[in-house]
Amino acid sequence: MKDEHEIIRLARPVGESDHVLGPPSAVATLVEYGDYECPYCRQLHPMLKELMSRVEGLRFVYRHFPLRNVHPYAVRAAEAAEAASAQGRFWEMHNLLFEQDRPLDDERLSHLARKAGLQMERYAREMADGMYSGKVEEDFNSALFKDGVTGTPTLYINGVQLSNIQSLEALLQAVTEAGATLQPASQERANWLTRLRKFRLGMTRLREH
Repeated sequence: MKDEHEIIRLARPVGESDHVLGPPSAVATLVEYGDYECPYCRQLHPMLKELMSRVEGLRFVYRHFPLRNVHPYAVRAAEAAEAASAQGRFWEMHNLLFEQDRPLDDERLSHLARKAGLQMERYAREMADGMYSGKVEEDFNSALFKDGVTGTPTLYINGVQLSNIQSLEALLQAVTEAGATLQPASQERANWLTRLRKFRLGMTRLREH
């Protein structure tokens, strides 16, 4: 267990300007600061989707932390996600952005916006005007100067920064310890995997003898 002085806490509470997936009554809140061009965020994305499908009592919050010095299109991608949010399609655009393995230049962003079902005339006008740059900058500055974020992805569970989250199993453990519960089918699968691991361990010991 970490000492109190080693714990990094989320300074900015979840609010109306955040993108939230899951029930307001959830006992556990997972916050991600991410970058749409970050390869590690892209690797994490399917694990987070799987996590949300397997637990109850969890809500997920996404905030922007585009590393513009490393990823040239990250800021524009975040702005495109905000433009989608203004049309009620944030999560559709969010998923499409993370499922890409091509540079997220303006042409690619427009293609994804169309695929997400956006009204393209409005999208093009708002992107040209930089209408959502302030929201992206707000997330970035809050992360950098208040929440102790130095890279992506950075995750917090119930306001405490997580470390070394490299697998779905580790995420499941973190959110269940925070109060979320596995859905019945997921709990049965987890029990089956535990039994399988014990069986394999037993067979290994038998071979050693």
